[in-house]
Amino acid sequence: MYSAEEYRWMGEALRLAEKGLCTTTPNPRVGCVLVKDGKLVGHGWHKKAGEPHAEVFALREAGSAAQGATAYVTLEPCSHFGRTPPCADALIKAGVARVVVAMQDPNPEVAGAGTARLREAGIKVDCGLLEAAAKELNAGFVSRMTRGLPRVSSKIGMSLDGKTALSNGMSQWITGADARLDVQRIRARSCAVMTGIGTIILDDAQLNVRDIECERQPLRVVVDSNLRMPLSARILKGNVLIYSAIRDEQRMARLEEKGATVVVLPDGNGRVDLQAVLRDMARRGCNEVMVEAGAALNGALLSERLIDELLLYVAPCLLGDMARGIADLGELTGLDQRVNLTWRDVRQVGNDLRIKAEIKHV
Repeated sequence: MYSAEEYRWMGEALRLAEKGLCTTTPNPRVGCVLVKDGKLVGHGWHKKAGEPHAEVFALREAGSAAQGATAYVTLEPCSHFGRTPPCADALIKAGVARVVVAMQDPNPEVAGAGTARLREAGIKVDCGLLEAAAKELNAGFVSRMTRGLPRVSSKIGMSLDGKTALSNGMSQWITGADARLDVQRIRARSCAVMTGIGTIILDDAQLNVRDIECERQPLRVVVDSNLRMPLSARILKGNVLIYSAIRDEQRMARLEEKGATVVVLPDGNGRVDLQAVLRDMARRGCNEVMVEAGAALNGALLSERLIDELLLYVAPCLLGDMARGIADLGELTGLDQRVNLTWRDVRQVGNDLRIKAEIKHV
């Protein structure tokens, strides 16, 4: 059993970890506090890949006070040399007496080796304090390390009757300004934002973060089976990854001259292999992918069980039967074919509702 004080210190470490919400990719978000005689002597969080980890910042602040202290860390201290030296070694060298870890590192290169090294050095180690909160904070990193796939959320702005656009394609704006600003915040924390070529052609979407401060723009990804990307598209003015089902060398060369990266991943049926796309994105270090697409791509991803969560912004309006829906799932002939969800969170954002719903994969 952990005491109320221990919960408080790990909670503080988690709040510190959240400071890296939009900057740590492809690394996990990690916070650390050092406590001695009931007082905080050092704190830190991981800010950016290639920079020191949370434990190092906390140890620097604590100095000699780290000797005999307890470290509360949201993720198991690393035990391998990556871009930075092992944090487990730094804690051992500093002489901490105890390390409390929220969750084990899912990275196979660590996965218990960090805590084992600490215990071998005579340091008391406890694991599991506020583990669920730590896993939630790094759900994308956990997914990439354990499944080889990023965590995928599909953002959908819709009317109360589940429509995303009029039959003529007009959709700006179904939801209000507050909801659109909320979307920008979620884009900012995402490693990548993905859409289909239809959305680019219809809306000339940029999929970048705007209207809020942002140190890092997410990778923009377009599923474009037949390389229909207009060379004038605004999305080409940035870091863009295009997945195609055909190898048109001339067309690919023109897009790459614009700065895009084109990857050919056909599924054998004239379409892009979506699972191969997500695995390729995971290899590129993408932890969290936000999908902002139309019914075709949403339907394809849902049908292949590649979406983990729906993020629905529901406007208080009705658009009628002729308007476009959320996802093209084809005709379902039995209720056992439906996509089942688990409600995660419902709240009002401006005049709209924001619903987070987890896909139930059985």
